[in-house]
Amino acid sequence: MFDVDAYLRRIGHEGETKPDLDTLRVLHKKHLMAIPYNSVISLTRPPSRRGAGVDLVDIDEDATFDAVIAEGNGGGCIQLSRLFFRLLRALGFDVALLGGSTVEGAQVFGTEVEHMLLLVTFGDERWLVDVGYAGPSFLEPLRVGEEIQVQYGVQYRLVEDAGSLVLRRCAQGGRWHVVYRFTLAVREPAAWSEFEAKVNANLAAAEPGAGGGLMLCSRALEDGQAILKGRRYLTVRDGREEVRTLIDSTEYEHLAAGILTGPVG
Repeated sequence: MFDVDAYLRRIGHEGETKPDLDTLRVLHKKHLMAIPYNSVISLTRPPSRRGAGVDLVDIDEDATFDAVIAEGNGGGCIQLSRLFFRLLRALGFDVALLGGSTVEGAQVFGTEVEHMLLLVTFGDERWLVDVGYAGPSFLEPLRVGEEIQVQYGVQYRLVEDAGSLVLRRCAQGGRWHVVYRFTLAVREPAAWSEFEAKVNANLAAAEPGAGGGLMLCSRALEDGQAILKGRRYLTVRDGREEVRTLIDSTEYEHLAAGILTGPVG
């Protein structure tokens, strides 16, 4: 059952809940550190009320809250973003749903509305909020503007392109890369219907026991992120990225458990 106080306890927030930018920054970072992105949970819990596949539009938010937040299992972008949206709205923030597509999602699903993120407005300023992207990406809200913004040694900028905004990031010593593209059009959950249908079609066509493919999980660190995709392990610490392939199964299981249950070293 969705519970604001239980939500705040789970992410370790005991401070101010006034709907201002300082509170938003704290909630955003604490959420990413406390609740992992977890592709396995995103495709299995809670089960679809239709009896097959996953619900991404008409989700049971109370059951999702129990599985994703209260139990600390984490989930996918729509589960995490829908729940954080509900939390922010309950705390009095001016918040809306936005839709876009990640680089990988655009290739796999070919739909404009695949990734879910949030927009929070304070007067004349708009801030991008995203607690549901596996990463690497920003740990605190980004102002919607043209300037380069730096967080924990990583640069970010929003670039206009053919009616969309493209989020780009650049780690220390690296090059600019596209994270995802989106528009500022306010969306309702029904906008993800096409994406839901394609996800369920892919699941139905998968070989028995194949699940959702490679495990993808991530958790924010105090100074960066740790991301595991299959056997590829990426860490970002103070803007410096390190990528390696995990050969040893014991190490793989240890690092996966660290991301999913925390804390990550």
